[in-house]
Amino acid sequence: MACPVVAIIGRPNVGKSTLVNRLCRSREAIVHDQPGVTRDRTYQDGFWGDREFKVVDTGGLVFDDNSEFLPEIREQANLALAEAALALVIVDGQQGVTAADKDIAEWLRSQDCKTLVAVNKCESPEQGLAMAAEFWCLGLGEPHPISAIHGAGTGDLLDRVVSLFPPKELEEQKEESIQMAIVGRPNVGKSSLLNSVCGEPRAIVSPIRGTTRDTIDTSIERQGQSWKLIDTAGIRRRRSVNYGPELFGISRSFKAIERSDVCVLVIDALDGVTEQDQRLAGRIEEDGRACVLVVNKWDAVEKDSHTMPMMEKELRSKLYFLDWATMLFTSALTGQRVESIFSLASLAVEQHRRRVSTSVVNEVLKEALSWRSPPTTRGGRQGRLYYGTQVASRPPSFTLFVNDPKLFGETYRRYVERQLREGLGFDGTPLKLFWRGKQQRDAERDLARQQKPPL
Repeated sequence: MACPVVAIIGRPNVGKSTLVNRLCRSREAIVHDQPGVTRDRTYQDGFWGDREFKVVDTGGLVFDDNSEFLPEIREQANLALAEAALALVIVDGQQGVTAADKDIAEWLRSQDCKTLVAVNKCESPEQGLAMAAEFWCLGLGEPHPISAIHGAGTGDLLDRVVSLFPPKELEEQKEESIQMAIVGRPNVGKSSLLNSVCGEPRAIVSPIRGTTRDTIDTSIERQGQSWKLIDTAGIRRRRSVNYGPELFGISRSFKAIERSDVCVLVIDALDGVTEQDQRLAGRIEEDGRACVLVVNKWDAVEKDSHTMPMMEKELRSKLYFLDWATMLFTSALTGQRVESIFSLASLAVEQHRRRVSTSVVNEVLKEALSWRSPPTTRGGRQGRLYYGTQVASRPPSFTLFVNDPKLFGETYRRYVERQLREGLGFDGTPLKLFWRGKQQRDAERDLARQQKPPL
């Protein structure tokens, strides 16, 4: 049985995201004084006692369509409630019962879901019970006074939450999920791509830039493999970003790249590769992540039989440092080639985790040396490459032992990396090469001898 899901429901700015961070002992949910920061539903893992569960944070509910995104936020709350074992309703004890609280309570009473009321901002133990008593009128059961920011009352609340879960059953061991981060500039279709894959409106889609603020984790199964898809906030130039929710969302996006196994870099087919796309590609390579390049909005491009190869050549000329990444032309709107992302990402992850024996590595290096010898300086010194070995994976990393790393210029280093790729594969993943000279090895050996304790 899957972990029970607790849906956090409430009007804007009552402290839902603060409570999520408190319950899950994290800082993943963006917290800001501005109402309406959370829009999509975001998931975090929590536990209490011997029970594990998932907490889904939702946007502030308002039953009024005069403001942007409110219908979409309600739809996200509906989807969260449909999979939840329990709805945890958050209200503001300092403001008391409002018309919006009553609207939410009326809506919840029509849903087939267990509910609990948490009265937030009850920092005073003496006044907390009195403040909470006012919310009996919502008809959702006993109100529990808490302080999300200080943690008061949250232990008692969690005791009550887990008591309402279905009986605990043994869970089967699941295969490790592949973490796939969907990254790109604002409005290139990242959320549309996620929705197309999931077959439901998992994330809010809007032509307004910056709609997605949190990183949105979604677990799905494809061809017997578990995947965790991470939709991220669009990343703009630093000078265009003001302090606040957007800045926090971008920080989450960079962290999503770091914790992913493979990144799907989404590029707008109409705009082509921009300077910001290049920066993001550089970040992916720098962090050593596997990558698939997805050119979205392909349905909007006028094309013939030559358009795709010509556009791929143009795009790759600007993303030359990701020449190892597979490129796929898709349309999130029509679903064209969207499912192919998984097969390409799976191959990239396989190569990202692959190890090669030292003997095979040196066969490839021997072949490379036979075709092109290391350069010689004007003084007659020539570089010598003795042997190489793979020292790590994720990404594949190789140490090459040479007489002097300074004798190997950038051009020859790129040649060796190219030969390793041609001989060993590693499509879809960056490679890291470490060049170690004889003097460096001797210095390390001497240091080891000095640190060796006497017999």
